[in-house]
Amino acid sequence: MINYVFRRIVYGFLALVGVSIITFLMIFAAGDPVLLLLPPGSHSPEELAIARAALGLDRPLPVQYLEFASRALQGDFGRSLRYSIPSLQLVMERLPYTIVLASTAVIIASAIGIPLGVLAALRKGSKLDDTVVALTSIGLAAPSFFIGTMLILIFSVNLGWFPPSGTGSWKNLVLPAITLAAAPLPVFVRFTRAGMIDVLSREYMTTARSKGLHPNTVLYRHALRNTMLPVVTIFGLELAALLGGAVVTENVFGWPGVGQLVVQSVTNRDLPVVLTCVLVSSFIFIVANLIVDVLYVYINPQIRVQ
Repeated sequence: MINYVFRRIVYGFLALVGVSIITFLMIFAAGDPVLLLLPPGSHSPEELAIARAALGLDRPLPVQYLEFASRALQGDFGRSLRYSIPSLQLVMERLPYTIVLASTAVIIASAIGIPLGVLAALRKGSKLDDTVVALTSIGLAAPSFFIGTMLILIFSVNLGWFPPSGTGSWKNLVLPAITLAAAPLPVFVRFTRAGMIDVLSREYMTTARSKGLHPNTVLYRHALRNTMLPVVTIFGLELAALLGGAVVTENVFGWPGVGQLVVQSVTNRDLPVVLTCVLVSSFIFIVANLIVDVLYVYINPQIRVQ
């Protein structure tokens, strides 16, 4: 297990290096960063050269990346061009808001999606099963900005139950969390349903029933436990994806998380912050994958790592 975890950490580090290189190159491929950073208007070649030298952009690209990577390993990702504070500090200030929002959304999605998936599998082919499958298809097709806008119109504007934006109390969290949960919820339903249908058709389930075990024991101890392996994968991946991709929801509801910061930084051409947001999101995704892989062994002891 220790060797396996060590290898995964090495692979994760290499993936992070790859993401940093691609992101670094894409920033320069989008155009001359100096032209993006300077105020709009005509600039003489001398002014552009002075700006490049001041920002260290006059050196070869590999040299610039190696210097950035060296500083990043020490926790220095550069300073925000708009706020004049370390970009990592700015991202860390916003990250707790995104963690709370994404965690709440995944908990809501799994708390509703897993029982619905089990219920649909137990009544396969019934009207209930068809209804659940149809609703999950609608949930997968509906975009987040549409769901968020509809929730604001219904529960904020018309009913006045929840505030439409901002933070301050648990009520501010309800609508954005439900909006964000709408995407992973159908995934939980479908994976749980498919897993349960497969497990319930296995021979060992027939054997468990023939032994006279209580139906709840057969369902929870045997069927659901074997179904949870792919579901745990989805839980970890969806949480990681929401942590790094709650951009639309955070901007619709004015939630001050990393997603809103990314949009603001792109608009303000704050490149160090954009790069830091991408790397922090990638790090979270890699760590989440590692945790999920380790949990496999504890959920299903039959799995052996090499």
